[in-house]
Amino acid sequence: MSWKLTALASREVIEGALVAHEDALDWDPEIVLSGSEIAEDRPDDWQLEAWLSHKPTEADRKALADLFAGGAPEFVEEQLPDTDWLVASQQDLEPIQAGRFYVHTPDHPASTNPKLVDFTIPASQAFGTGQHATTAGCLAMLTHMKAQGVVVRNCADIGTGTGLLAFAALSLWPRALATASDIDAVCADVVEANARANGIRMGSGNGQLVMTIADGMAHPLLAARGPYDLIMANILAGPLVALAPDFGAALVPGGHLVLAGLLQTQEAAVRAACRKAGLRLAARLTNGDWSILWLRRRRR
Repeated sequence: MSWKLTALASREVIEGALVAHEDALDWDPEIVLSGSEIAEDRPDDWQLEAWLSHKPTEADRKALADLFAGGAPEFVEEQLPDTDWLVASQQDLEPIQAGRFYVHTPDHPASTNPKLVDFTIPASQAFGTGQHATTAGCLAMLTHMKAQGVVVRNCADIGTGTGLLAFAALSLWPRALATASDIDAVCADVVEANARANGIRMGSGNGQLVMTIADGMAHPLLAARGPYDLIMANILAGPLVALAPDFGAALVPGGHLVLAGLLQTQEAAVRAACRKAGLRLAARLTNGDWSILWLRRRRR
């Protein structure tokens, strides 16, 4: 059986807790969080839901309470049938169009628009189905970069999740070398399955994708296949700050870096870390409360 803890509070309070969760480096990955409106006609009333595969302990409750700076609201405990709640939370996702791309789950038909690149990404154990504002923002930014004449011969998608951003890069620059990595071992099978479903070739050659499991940039394969024209990282603000020097070192002079997973309130810290790493802002866009950044490494 599974369990869920639910707390009700204002949007500001719940969003603050979600930001604290992103910055919690020792967070238990067995606890999956989600914040959302209670109803469309009540935009300032939110709920924080926490799914667990075991009965919540006092330590679990304390970890959740510690996310609330001004005191935690009351959590209601509910026992649930055995279900993959990360998958269940994504099953009703509607298709999205972002830039040149149309992304949908298998429950929805493909786009009939010949100008759009269609990707089928099932709800899965990995992040990145396209419906989240950060992933959609990255797709829009990559489309913008292509329109601006950016040429990519070698790219890497760090924290790839479902593989979607790597697939998008290969569709925009079909002769590029492409490498995808994630810290979560489950992503290897997820990416390979999604690649087959979307006609993406796995392999080490031009127009093909290599997948590996790695913590950030710390992997011999990532080092061997660099330096890169383009690195994409849709993760969290804390890791983006920590990885900025590694990203800068792994790019060719004039290379491109697309960052997402940061709230607008976290953008200044991420950009400051990137400036120290020799990276300068080329463009930014926002999607809801989130920032998507395109940066470039200095040529000299």
